[in-house]
Parts: sequence; C-alpha cells; structure tokens
Amino acid sequence: MRAAVPAAVRAAQDGVAVVRRKLRAGELGSLPVVLVLAVVWITFQSLNENFLSPRNLSNLSVDIVGTGLIAVGIVFVLLLGELDLSVGSISGLAAAVFAVLNVNNGVPEWLALIVAVLAGTVAGTVQGYSIGRTRVPAFVVTLAGLLTWNGLMLAILGDSGTVNLDENGLVAKLTSYYFTDDAVAYGLAALAAGAVFLVADRDRRRRRAVGMPHRSLRAVVARAGGIAVLAFTIAYLLNRFQGLPLALLIFLVVVAGLDVVLRRTHYGRQVYALGGSVEAARRASLNVTAVQTAVLAASGTMAAIGGLFLASRITSVSQSSGSGVLLVNAIAAAVIGGTSLFGGRGTTWSAVLGMLVIQSIASGMAITDTPPAVQFVITGGVLFAAVVIDSLSRRSQEAHGRA
Repeated sequence: MRAAVPAAVRAAQDGVAVVRRKLRAGELGSLPVVLVLAVVWITFQSLNENFLSPRNLSNLSVDIVGTGLIAVGIVFVLLLGELDLSVGSISGLAAAVFAVLNVNNGVPEWLALIVAVLAGTVAGTVQGYSIGRTRVPAFVVTLAGLLTWNGLMLAILGDSGTVNLDENGLVAKLTSYYFTDDAVAYGLAALAAGAVFLVADRDRRRRRAVGMPHRSLRAVVARAGGIAVLAFTIAYLLNRFQGLPLALLIFLVVVAGLDVVLRRTHYGRQVYALGGSVEAARRASLNVTAVQTAVLAASGTMAAIGGLFLASRITSVSQSSGSGVLLVNAIAAAVIGGTSLFGGRGTTWSAVLGMLVIQSIASGMAITDTPPAVQFVITGGVLFAAVVIDSLSRRSQEAHGRA
C-alpha cells in the first residue's frame, strides 16, 4: 500500500511536468476547450439542476452527431490551411437526394442512402480537383459550390419543398434507436479503455526500442485509467435514461477511425505535411492535387452523412435543410475544439470537443429560457477566444522552433 502511494504521486508529478513543458512551448492541446466546457457545464448546472440530468445529457449526445460529423470533415480541410464553405449545402443536397429517391420514387432505403452519400463525395471531389488543378483558393471554389449545390437541392425537391421521412425507416432509426441493455454501454467503455492502453503501450515500446522519447508505463496506465473513468461515467449516465444511442456509437466509431487514418497512415501524414507548407510538399514530390482532391472528397462525404443524421433527427427534408447556422457551427466546432486555422495541427476529436461546447451552450440556453441572441453572442465570444489562443499558441511554437 505504501509503495502504491509514491508511485501514484510520481505519476502525478510526471503528468504535471509534461503539462508545464507543453504550456511553455505553446502546445496547449485540448486543455483550453476542456476548461471552457467545464465552465459552461458548471454555469448552466448552477442555473438549472436538470442540465446535467441523464435525459438532457443523452439528448445532447445525439444532438451533436449531425453537425459534428460535418465538423469532422471540416477538420480535414482546415489541416490544409483551407476552408470549405459548401458543407452545409452538400448536407442538404444529400438529404434531398435520399428523400426524393426513397419517399417519392420508392427506391429502397439502403440504396437511396448510398446514392445520397456518393452525391456528397462527388461534389467534394469536383471541388477538390478544381482547387488542385486551377490553384484557385478553396474559399472561392467552395463558395461557388455553396450556391451551386444549394440550387441543385432546391431543384431536386421541386415545388413540394418538404418531404417527410418514414419514422420507422432506416434513416429515422439512426437517431431514435437506443441500446437499452446496460451491458452494451459498459462493454464499449471497457473496450475503449483497453484499446487506449494497448495502442499507447505499443507506441511506448516502439519508441523505447529505437531510443526515442517515450511515455513511462505509469503515464500510459494513468491515461488509460482516466479514459476508463470518463467512459464508464458516460455509460452510467446514458444507462440511467434510455441506454446508449446508436447515433453516438456511430459518431465515436467514425471519429476514432478517421483519427487513425490521419495520424497513422501515409495519407494522413501527407495531409499534415501539406498543411505545414504547400511549397515544401511540392518540392518533396507530394501529389498536391491528389491530396487536396481526397481531402475535399472526405469533407463532402462527411457533410452528406451529417446531413442524413440531421434529417433523421427531424424525420423530414425541406428547402431550409443545410442552411441557417449549420455551416457556422460546423466550422466553429472544429476551430473551438483546437484545430488550427493556419493548417497542420488538429485531430478529428477536436470536432467532438468543439461541438460539445456549442451544443452545451445551446442546450443550456434552451433549459434556462435565455434568448437565442445571447447564445450567438456567447458562441461568437468562445470562437474568438479560440482563434486568439490558436494565434498565440502558434507564435509561442515559432519562438520555440516548433512551427
């Protein structure tokens, strides 16, 4: 017992030392957004005790999925130092394609869903190839895409304007189905913690074998333990309401899978390299056009999938689908979560954290009957703070020779 206490103290001291070193170097990571999220949750919980209730947290976990998936695609584009303004229109276009094919023309749901997602992929691919070949800024190309895809969506919907989806259909169940068995949520929590430990320990062993700096085993265990506590807490809260939402499960699997693609594949390293310096990437014989096309295609695909989840949430598609503050929220989520506007820094998990902040503010405002105007002001303030922190962090990294 006595030996266990000093070991825990040493692990805590190692963690504090790492945090201090990263803060001095400007490597803030997800710390600022976690602090902001904590402040938001504490504030709204103090105003209304139902904010952190299992019911509200469960609804929050489903509400973040549609826009969150779109924000994940935005992360890919931001890593290049570019911006995709067409994701809102693409999400509406995909939803319209699905609704018209399935409801109006009787195409099976699974086939209509595939065609809808492919529509987003094609739209993104066209934009990415145009950017790569013409070298016109992505801002301009995707702005044109915003107008084009929105017009195409309106043409597809036609005079009816609104198409109601089958409430018992495949797409509707994406956001209405829950795994009511408690074992599912707890089992996935254990699986997540175990996966984090195995991946981190494998990375530690590889680095140690070649003499590279690496985490200690205590740090790896502490990290996996923290994930386990968080995962089991979330599972417990979800099980107190209706269980694990299918939408949340799909969202987390997609985010984790794309995180692996970005951080552990040749394609992902190319994306980060291109975001660091386009000219340097060209001189290194990197196929810039191919990477830009693939990234915009990924953004379009994620926008289409997100659009289907948004349509599932309200079981309808209308001429307003993909409009409003959707684009702003998707971009804000990626930036607030820690993805740099300067390119080359960020992860898919940034979109999750950022979306949690934005939707938590929206949910808290709804529970406390606060005017929507205040929500926009607060979200705008958080976004501005995130951009300022990003800029200051980059300057600090440049001063330490890390950018």
